[in-house]
Amino acid sequence: STLSNCFLAVGDFMSSRPSCLIVCSASVEGVSAQSFIHSYTLTSSAFAVHIATPEGKPIHFVKQDENSRRWLNDFNAKTTSQPLILEGVEANRYAALLVPSSPGAVHDLARNQHLGWVINAFMSENKCLCAVGSGVAAFCSPANQPSTDGSWCFQGYCTTGPSVNELVRLPDFAEVPVVVEDFIKDHGGVYSGRDRAFGLNSFLLLVSS
Repeated sequence: STLSNCFLAVGDFMSSRPSCLIVCSASVEGVSAQSFIHSYTLTSSAFAVHIATPEGKPIHFVKQDENSRRWLNDFNAKTTSQPLILEGVEANRYAALLVPSSPGAVHDLARNQHLGWVINAFMSENKCLCAVGSGVAAFCSPANQPSTDGSWCFQGYCTTGPSVNELVRLPDFAEVPVVVEDFIKDHGGVYSGRDRAFGLNSFLLLVSS
């Protein structure tokens, strides 16, 4: 897949085994179990993987089935499953950043100022950024930094994300604090369903799925 090729290319490009930061929501709305498992399995084949959540809080995995529950039980027994404190993460330690599909991202990651700083640092150094599904809400965080003018920082990039038509079907839609489509439009970005493609440029990567 394009996502696999992206991370393998970055891994091959680095002279030594690079590190990837997987950022997860700590909200009770959670992180998709399947998305996390796929993200972790993929990145750990090419990277030393670290996981971080706001304040280092535990991850609530949602949409589990028997297989994912078994995998997560084994994973949680490892010391590497303990999340780092996101607010203490140093961007220069990582070659890539990935946000799995996280229904909870709109509740905490979208407004996390330190995550916004990390993403801006990645952008300035042309590092790989990836968000899956509802995890795209994490890309709203740079616009919430006090030091910025609040504009959409991904001008010139193409990405994907959930539409209002998709979100309105959720039972808790009325309680969603950030609607990604509206947020992008309100901050000067363009949100359109006419072009489903997203752009890739060698080692200047913004990938979403």
